[in-house]
This record gives sequence, structure tokens and C-alpha cells, in this order.
Amino acid sequence: MKRLTQHVAIVTGGAGGIGAATAQLFCEHGASVALVDLPDSPLQEVAASIRDAVPDAQVLCIPLDLGEEAAAREVVAQTLRQWGQLDVVVNNAGMRSYEPLAATTAEMWQRILSVNLLSYAYLAREALPSLRASANGNIVNIASTHAVHARAGMGQYDVTKAGIVSLTRTLAFEEAQHRVRVNAVCPGATLTPFHIKRAATANPSGVDLKNARFEQNLQKRWASPREIAYPILWLASPEASFVTGSSIMADGGTIA
Repeated sequence: MKRLTQHVAIVTGGAGGIGAATAQLFCEHGASVALVDLPDSPLQEVAASIRDAVPDAQVLCIPLDLGEEAAAREVVAQTLRQWGQLDVVVNNAGMRSYEPLAATTAEMWQRILSVNLLSYAYLAREALPSLRASANGNIVNIASTHAVHARAGMGQYDVTKAGIVSLTRTLAFEEAQHRVRVNAVCPGATLTPFHIKRAATANPSGVDLKNARFEQNLQKRWASPREIAYPILWLASPEASFVTGSSIMADGGTIA
């Protein structure tokens, strides 16, 4: 059974990892997907891969920097021009910063907040009129297990992810009267191209992350992006019609 037949979705951070996996899964389930990521990202390659895997996939590439407020309005406008409706927004855009809070700069705070948190708020704001008009209007925000499991060295990232959980809950309260659901997924360690590339840079001799010893969660392994895409699909579908204001921990039972 296709869960998103005749639905139109926006997926940000769509050029790889969880975003790309979510876009493909949505297409497999009948949705048309506007795929958003930076202009220099491999958006077109991801779209081509999705079309190869799902021959009837309807994918629109929108290369924009969501760290700019005006981009949110343009993303919604292009989606509506293409399909005339909008039913689901998956806020997944994100960036990382690796330094202790004592060493952070105002410039980095502004950049990471604009991408990881404010882009979610701006895209939600611009999408809400269309989502309110949909029979299944909903937003799925991608946070992180680190919204609740703090750690050293990535405080800015973790703060934004905690903010996403709070944003999700507030939006759910505000939009309930308009029948728009708002939920979050908090992924644990997920083996994305970003992590593979970073590991290869740190250790050019080769690191097999997939099979490396892993103690962070009860399952003792990384998730695949598709494993995270499935709870996103469920929350986006009418099957989750009685779920709003929730944050699902898709983290393999994270220990710390």
C-alpha cells in the first residue's frame, strides 16, 4: 500500500543521507517531492538516482541556501507552481560545528542557528497556508538524539537540535486548530556520506565505519539513512493522524 499517493512534499537537506533516503521512500509511496539543498550540492545526481530506482518518480530540484530567510518563500512558491499543492514538509537541513562552547564565535552561532533552527521556522511559516488547506497537512522536523543527550565539542549543534524539539511542540499546539500535525524524529548515529567522508579524511588509510566496534547504542551499530526514513514516512502519512507534538527517538536505544 502506498502511504502518500497524491501527496506533495518538500524535503530539505535532500542531497544526501537521511534527506535523500526520505525523498526516495516518499516517491516509492506515491508522493511528488521537492528536493532542496545548497546550489553546490549533488541535488541533480540524487534526483537522477531516485528516478532510476522509482521510474515514475516526480522530483523537483530546488538549489537554495535555506540559511537565507527569503529562500523559504521561494521553495514553497516553486513547489506550488509545479504541483499546485503542498501536504508535507520535512525539515532536515543541517550543518555541524566542532568546537567547545568556550571557543565559539558570533559568526558561527549565527550561521548554525540560521540553518539548523531558523530555516525550520521560516519554511514552516511559509508552508502553513498550504498545509492548512491539505487534508493531511503536516511537518516532520529532524532533530537528533543529541537534543537530549548532551556531549562535549558540539554544543552549538546540540543546542539547535534541542531547539527543534521545542519548536515542534510549540507548532503542534498552535496548529492543532488548523488540523496541521507537527512531529519530530530524533535520529541516533546514522551512517551517511558525510560521516564516511569525514572518517576517510581523518584516516586516509581506511576506516570501515559500518563494521567498526560501536558502543553508543543498545544495537551496537549505525543506522542506515533508510531506517530513519521509515519513521519519517509514517509520521508524514495519514496512518499517524492521531500523532502530533511527538518526538520519536530513532536511535537504536542510545546509551549516552
